[in-house]
Amino acid sequence: MTKQKQDGDPKLTVVGLRKILASRIAAHTQSVGEHSTAIPGLILFRQTGPSPCYRATFEPSIGVFVQGRKLIKLNGKEYLCDGSSFLLTSIDVPVQSQIVEASKDVPLLSMLQRLDMQVVGELLSQEDLPELDGPAHGSALAIGETTPGILGACARLTEILDTPEDIPFLAPLIQREIIYRVLRTRQGARLRAIATRGDLSHKTARAIAWLKANYTKPLRMEELAVVARMAVSTLHHQFRGLTAMSPLQFQKQLRLQAARQRMLMHGIDATNAAYEVGYESVSQFSREYSRYFGQPPIRDVKALRGASVSATSDS
Repeated sequence: MTKQKQDGDPKLTVVGLRKILASRIAAHTQSVGEHSTAIPGLILFRQTGPSPCYRATFEPSIGVFVQGRKLIKLNGKEYLCDGSSFLLTSIDVPVQSQIVEASKDVPLLSMLQRLDMQVVGELLSQEDLPELDGPAHGSALAIGETTPGILGACARLTEILDTPEDIPFLAPLIQREIIYRVLRTRQGARLRAIATRGDLSHKTARAIAWLKANYTKPLRMEELAVVARMAVSTLHHQFRGLTAMSPLQFQKQLRLQAARQRMLMHGIDATNAAYEVGYESVSQFSREYSRYFGQPPIRDVKALRGASVSATSDS
């Protein structure tokens, strides 16, 4: 037996692990859509066709793709996720998302593990956690190529869905390993910075968290700078570096997405939705909604409900 066969081909290892993870995700997603699991923070996805572009807010999370292709846009910047990718989201951020390749024969299969930032901080406090070379660059989204370590840990996490009695003990251990594996990658540098107290990224993330919790309130940059403990100019620069948008644009997108959700889920009209999310002018709300979602509120919500009914009947 040759040395290559003894040691194993790394590419074959990745391919094999990806197939194992794909089969486990497929086994737990018999229908199309998003599937919550018994493991805290773990969501599995199956989609069998391309989708229109839709707006969403991503939470801090690690998304691992094993089949299909998905395009994520952050204020114009594109991130293409395919079967060899993981997507790291380090903060709450509004994005555009679109499935660009999926079919019934080869569905898009992926898993998402929400990040516990307290666990991230605990891992970073470990003295024996290897350092990364160079500073953290880029925005709050980062796309990388899945490694055998990441795929292996994800496969073991999905495996214990078949033995629910093991979840309370084993799931937290494997979830910590997944975070560790991602922190070891170049893409993990931004996550390290955001989770490190005193770092400018950490201070900016604090401002972003405040905006998310208080998006209905008037935005005053001086107050937000106090929350972040930064000068206003520094906060503007750091905020745009992380989110690719200004604090005002960020707040506007949060408001519009929240209004859409209220109309869709609770059946309230556009006027009440506008006031509930902080708008003082209904006409301004309608203009900005149409610009952001592509059509006026009533027409948009009607189309969404129609698409939902169609998807349910198809599945």
